Amino acid sequence: METCVFCSDAEIDAREIARTGLVRAFPTNIPIVPGHTLVCPLRHVSTFSELSIDEREAIFALAESIKIALTKLYGVTGFHEAWNEGAVAGQSVPHFHLHIVPRKDGDEGITEYEPRKFLYRPGSRQETVGEELRAVAQEITNTMQL
Repeated sequence: METCVFCSDAEIDAREIARTGLVRAFPTNIPIVPGHTLVCPLRHVSTFSELSIDEREAIFALAESIKIALTKLYGVTGFHEAWNEGAVAGQSVPHFHLHIVPRKDGDEGITEYEPRKFLYRPGSRQETVGEELRAVAQEITNTMQL
């Protein structure tokens, strides 16, 4: 197995929002909108079917906490939650991860519901610098503690 960025990248560790015994959350490096967060197991597995029941429950529990914080922080009114499995389906890191994409009226993402489009924002999707992602992670972490 090649080295997994989710398992070994110190930059991801630096922007971690929350961690439990089984899972962790951090902002993605190419966010669709501010607050776009990934939740993944600590154990390296590629697909949902490889997750234990405990890992699945921990992922969705942490996702709910993240959604509460994002709602408070950004005033969002909806979410996209999804994961990709396999390179052909857009999984760029072969480590299972749930995308939590906060949505509100007027944001830069797709405003119509079209499953083939909703995970992509129009225009450029440049990588966001680590310092900005760490600041977003800290804001979400602080909001979760309120």
